[in-house]
Amino acid sequence: MKSFKPTVLIGVSTQGGAFDEKVVREMASITERPVIFPISNPTDHAECTAEQAYTWTDGKALFAAGVQFDTVHLNGTTLYPGQANNFYIFPAIGLAVYATRPALITDEMFVEAARAVADQVSPLARERGLLFPEQTNILQTEVTTATRVADYIFETGQATVERPDDVRAWIESMLYTPEYLPLTPQD
Repeated sequence: MKSFKPTVLIGVSTQGGAFDEKVVREMASITERPVIFPISNPTDHAECTAEQAYTWTDGKALFAAGVQFDTVHLNGTTLYPGQANNFYIFPAIGLAVYATRPALITDEMFVEAARAVADQVSPLARERGLLFPEQTNILQTEVTTATRVADYIFETGQATVERPDDVRAWIESMLYTPEYLPLTPQD
């Protein structure tokens, strides 16, 4: 730790507890906002918990895990752990690709999707420590992201369908809503 002076820890080892108190505190002494991403799952394989990361960094950690951890209350502040999961990206990519029909799915489409997700984290949410949009608005996050990716596909000439006047409305028209038809008794 002292030689490399890392500011980011990304765990994919599935070794629960690999980010111990000594390691996390040392990194917190090197950087103002240590980035801690214990991505391994299930929970017992996570390299550390949200509560540990926040406690050992005095609430300064930027935290996201492969599973959702509960909020943490520390020194009168509520901290919101992020979930670094592909559910922010893959449904939106799938919808944009379904809509635009490009011949190839490129790395740049994923980069655009990542940018679209990041752009949906408000300054207030960032102040609260959120790294991803709130999950309570996941459908709107997906639609916004899919629209951005579809726009990118059209702008780069990769779409094999004609661009509609309102890409967002067009994307929304393709959403599947799993609802039952109302059942009414027959007389």
